[in-house]
Amino acid sequence: MIAVFELCDVSVAHGAREVLNIASLTFSAGQLVAIGGPNGAGKSTLLSILSGLQSRFHGRCLFRGKDIRIWPRKQFAKEVAVVHQNRPTAFPFTAEEVVLMGRSPHSTSWFENPEDLCAVDRALARAEADDLRGREFRTLSGGEQQRVLLAAALAQDPNILLLDEPLTYLDLRHQLHIYELLTELRSQGVLIVCVTHDLNLASAYADRLLLLKEGRCVADGAPGEILSADLIHDVFRIKSEFWRNDEGRIWMRYGA
Repeated sequence: MIAVFELCDVSVAHGAREVLNIASLTFSAGQLVAIGGPNGAGKSTLLSILSGLQSRFHGRCLFRGKDIRIWPRKQFAKEVAVVHQNRPTAFPFTAEEVVLMGRSPHSTSWFENPEDLCAVDRALARAEADDLRGREFRTLSGGEQQRVLLAAALAQDPNILLLDEPLTYLDLRHQLHIYELLTELRSQGVLIVCVTHDLNLASAYADRLLLLKEGRCVADGAPGEILSADLIHDVFRIKSEFWRNDEGRIWMRYGA
């Protein structure tokens, strides 16, 4: 597979504290990669580097063979969509207007065109947020806002989707729907990198799992191949038990 992102000797420090230290890491098209680890392990920092928002780091991060820090922002945004944990709630936009903002990298004028409107309609439907389009974003529940922000990312028609805790506030049905949608996008060649705390859902849907501990990658591979009670204890300092279903999917019970 052709590498979309290549990281080599990447490190980030806040004062004397090192928050990320990655010796070598690559991400390729058509992967659904889940990143897990305890709070403060460096998950969001890694995602911020991949998204181009974190430019103050040592080492090398290449996007399509070129230093990510020198990519023109609009050109980069045509390929890479990001859903952050922080939500834009300062202005009275409708949900549809928030999703339309996702089209800004493709805009060539002050006004939206029919292609933009079709992309918004398609994105709202895929995120199961079409019924929210006319409501003010600030009045939506946390889960409804999350679906709208995902729709805004989908409206970009990205080749790479970077998600920081995309299941936050979502009910069980929408959690499953989002992972099924991500699986569909992966099959279409989209690279998806998703920070998550739900290792069971990640194990069920992701084809690759990265576990970070104290800024370092301590495990990287197919969830069913790398997850174990010893690894979970080393990373999270908790006990766990594992089972496999008839399809070979691994399932974890923790705190046992």
